[in-house]
Amino acid sequence: MGKPTGFLEFARQLPLDLSAVTRIRNWNEFHQHMEEPKLKQQAARCMDCGIPFCHTGTLISGMASGCPINNLIPEFNDLVYRGLWHEALERLHKTNNFPEFTGRVCPAPCEGSCVLGMNNPPVTIKNIEVSIIDKGWEEGWVTPEPPATRTGKKVAVVGSGPAGLTAAAQLNRAGHYVTVFERADRPGGLLMYGIPNMKLDKNEVLMRRINLLEREGITFRCSTEIGKDISSQQLLSEFDAVVLCTGATKPRDLPIDGRNSEGIHFAMEFLHSNTKALLDSSEPPISAKDKDVIIIGGGDTGTDCVGTSLRHGCKSVTQVEILPKPPLERAADNPWPEWPKTYKMDYGQEEAAAKYGDDPRVYLTTAKKFEAGENGNVKAIHLVNIKWEKNGRGQFTPVDVPGTERVLPAQLVLLAMGFLGPEQPLLESLGLERDARSNVKADHGKYLTNMDKVFAAGDCRRGQSLVVWAFNEGRGAAKACDEFLMGRSDLP
Repeated sequence: MGKPTGFLEFARQLPLDLSAVTRIRNWNEFHQHMEEPKLKQQAARCMDCGIPFCHTGTLISGMASGCPINNLIPEFNDLVYRGLWHEALERLHKTNNFPEFTGRVCPAPCEGSCVLGMNNPPVTIKNIEVSIIDKGWEEGWVTPEPPATRTGKKVAVVGSGPAGLTAAAQLNRAGHYVTVFERADRPGGLLMYGIPNMKLDKNEVLMRRINLLEREGITFRCSTEIGKDISSQQLLSEFDAVVLCTGATKPRDLPIDGRNSEGIHFAMEFLHSNTKALLDSSEPPISAKDKDVIIIGGGDTGTDCVGTSLRHGCKSVTQVEILPKPPLERAADNPWPEWPKTYKMDYGQEEAAAKYGDDPRVYLTTAKKFEAGENGNVKAIHLVNIKWEKNGRGQFTPVDVPGTERVLPAQLVLLAMGFLGPEQPLLESLGLERDARSNVKADHGKYLTNMDKVFAAGDCRRGQSLVVWAFNEGRGAAKACDEFLMGRSDLP
């Protein structure tokens, strides 16, 4: 795969991003393209490694190892190295409906399990992937492919996020009439309103693909909430099958003193309002401009809050993390091919460091109280350092470290502590069984709920996870739904 000696000859290299100081002045994507000769060199680093763990897509220690949608990575690397871009695109589309999305927002578990990564920097799989699909769009190779025949079956997909779009694309490919219901005013779900524009451009990238799906025959009904605008029983009576892809949108709260102060918001509320204002050419209702911003929680959502706050023109930004700072190298209990739990700065932290001089994250820290001013708006947050100790049942719990209490100014607090599961009203109206974590109960691989003809996929079934896992589930649920409708399925 690639050049047999390429991994010995070429060092890992990525295209330069726009400088942090420059890119925080606007909402444009900031990743640059790499010249084709250099891309070929990077593809040449792919080894003939015998067992390519990069596309295994397994769970190890609760985290993805390799690509969950089993992208044929060594194959498209080899095709890029040989200059066969159109063939590389065809190979990529065999497993991935929307590589322009994963190529921009996926954390690349494939690179974490790259065999070369055992003792050298791994192959730049994510950058090669996005380069293939972007070239495909530029060359006009990505065109509508409506099914040759229709089955006459009607399928409703509830939710137009990553899982919903993937399920809809696959079911439409099978020839079914697919209608996607979205309660927001625009399709895309998490891709539209949960991920900022500088990571995934809404018009030039996201809507470009959704417009193509419409030309392939998929119907999108936005501003339509099941249970309010259309009853769940009406949905069941009008469609031959229903696939629920509503996501896990119930946020984790922080019920400490002062929580009811104004200026404390869930992260998704902040990010949603910002993107909607950007697309509507209006001012965001929640602004970080000239404010001391405190973000509680890490992960991609916390990083996106950092980047968004900087673009608003915040006065300062601090990101509070309850976990310890990761090591620079893999720990002994985090061996390859597990996802490497090592320290790195994502784009938001890089931008904050460029503006304020340091990584905005403070580790092993928790909030104890919010303090409000006379106007009822939050004005400060009380923090304390913690250490992790085992309790009587052998479980690690956070314990306050005496003498580390401190108070930071805060006029805007964003809670980015993850999600507790899907919202329950729709699930209750359908009479669906839930698991212990309040997710829709449906076996992976089957996706069928306790209700005949109702399937579930994505975060509403598995809990909060990666976009690429949502793609995996959307494709799997589409195949299961197609088998239910037709008795067999030719979907991959």
